[in-house]
Amino acid sequence: MLFEQLYHSYKNLVFNLALQYVQNVSDAEEITQDVFLTVYKKLNTFKQEASFSTWIYRITINKSLDFLKAKKRQKRFAFFTTLFFENGEEKKYTNQSFNHPGIELENKEAIKKIFSCINQLPDNQKTALILSKIEQKSQIEIAEIMSLSPKAVESLVQRAKVNLSKMLNENEGK
Repeated sequence: MLFEQLYHSYKNLVFNLALQYVQNVSDAEEITQDVFLTVYKKLNTFKQEASFSTWIYRITINKSLDFLKAKKRQKRFAFFTTLFFENGEEKKYTNQSFNHPGIELENKEAIKKIFSCINQLPDNQKTALILSKIEQKSQIEIAEIMSLSPKAVESLVQRAKVNLSKMLNENEGK
C-alpha cells in the first residue's frame, strides 16, 4: 500500500483521536503530522502482528500523550487552557466542517469541567475512557490497542468513570 493511500485512509482516525486528547485543532494537526512521519519512517518495521489500524492507534495515543507531557512541562498549566487564548477569550472555530461533539453543546462551562477532569485521569484510564466512550471501540479492540486483557480494559474504564464522577462531584460546588 502506498503511503499516500495510508494517509488518506487513516488521516481522519488519527486527527479525531488526537483531538480527543488535546482539544485543540492546531495541536491535533501537529500530532497527526508527527504520527504520519513516524508511520513513514517505521513502515518497514510493521510486523503485522496486529491490524494496521491498531498500530496507527498505538502510535497516535503515544504521540498524543507525549505531546501533552511536553506541553505540561513547558507551560505548567492545566491541559484545558489550550482551548483559550492568552487573554482568556474563547477561540472561535471558523472551520464549518468541524463538528466536534463537545463544541456543539450549549453549556461550555460543563464541557470545560468534564475535559478538565478527564485530563486529570491517569494516562491509562484516560486512554481507555476515550477509546471506549468517545471513539466507541469495543473492549476487545481497546485491549488490542493498549496491549492489555479485555478484563484489564473493563477495570480501567470503570475506575476512570468512578474517578471522573468523584472529580465532577467535588468540582460541583466550585
